Amino acid sequence: MRKLAALLVATSCSHAAPLAEHTTAARQVNVDDASFDADDPPDVDVADVFDADVVDAEPPDDPMANHKETKDELLSLIDVRPLTEAEFKVVRPDIFLGLNVGPAVTRFNQGNKAIAKHTIGKRACQAGLAGITIQTEEQHAQCGAPNMVPVYKNGDPKSAAYCIDVFEFPNKPCELPFVWTAPTHAQTMCQLEGKRLCTQEEWSFACRGDPSGGADQTYAYGNDLDLEICNTNHNRGPTNPCRTRDAQTTWSTCSTETEPSGAYPKCRSRFGVFDQHGNVAEAMTRKTKEGDVVTQLKGSAWFYVEVARKPDEVQSGTRETYPDHCNFDPRWHVEPIASAWHVNYHLGFRCCKSITPAK
Repeated sequence: MRKLAALLVATSCSHAAPLAEHTTAARQVNVDDASFDADDPPDVDVADVFDADVVDAEPPDDPMANHKETKDELLSLIDVRPLTEAEFKVVRPDIFLGLNVGPAVTRFNQGNKAIAKHTIGKRACQAGLAGITIQTEEQHAQCGAPNMVPVYKNGDPKSAAYCIDVFEFPNKPCELPFVWTAPTHAQTMCQLEGKRLCTQEEWSFACRGDPSGGADQTYAYGNDLDLEICNTNHNRGPTNPCRTRDAQTTWSTCSTETEPSGAYPKCRSRFGVFDQHGNVAEAMTRKTKEGDVVTQLKGSAWFYVEVARKPDEVQSGTRETYPDHCNFDPRWHVEPIASAWHVNYHLGFRCCKSITPAK
């Protein structure tokens, strides 16, 4: 698979190659072990030994280094399936991605890096996911794509009619989720990956449901609200500089404080879906009583602690609070999916995919 940057100069598209990941173990030099005979000095300067060690040592796990900023860096996280000639005429991936990916308002990005704040590095995230199975071989075969899981009722995996991304887009473990994405463009991006936006019911059941066919849960992680399990406990305080007067002011003043997808390993549903509470709110679709397909924005972001309340608590005070449980059904920025242009520094999405149940 070639990197998606090539799409900007090609007339067809292919999958983007995943980033190769490797680490180099840092060596330690113990001065007490370096014994030299004064009458027979070594050929190597001790300073050279330390200099070499510094060169080979693993760099610090800087959380901000994980924030992709250039168009090429962001494109490297996006996978596009090969399109048929008819599909290519409907949406040109080279044009769509060229216009809509990059560090600016209304484009696919990870927030304004100049003011963004992240506290968990990529290696720390990877260490937290060690030993956790993200996707089995059987799930990959059933979903036909990496990092997806089938969702089903009554404890029968073969009955699944859809799969859902395990992580928020770009659906890569330990990468930061994308924000500033209009739902209409999110729908197109999912289609370029051979998927679609999730419906509200699909998303909600993947959050609350039990693969074994047991009882539903209130939250993905259990029945009791816990603001520490997910990235929901960043209180921005009374001096928060964020001003949401318009999109450009929001971009300039509101910091995106996401963490790498999967950095909170306990923030996971029983189907294996991460971060359905916290990190970023998510765009999906729902049908109105009239049958129209509109946007449904739900979930919560890293600052949910500021507006949190339990399902059995009533609204109090002047600031709106809400219960971010799996079945919460808000009506935020409702727009027809064909022309849904609401964007925000804390709004992302994930994709779903229809599959044929096994007979």
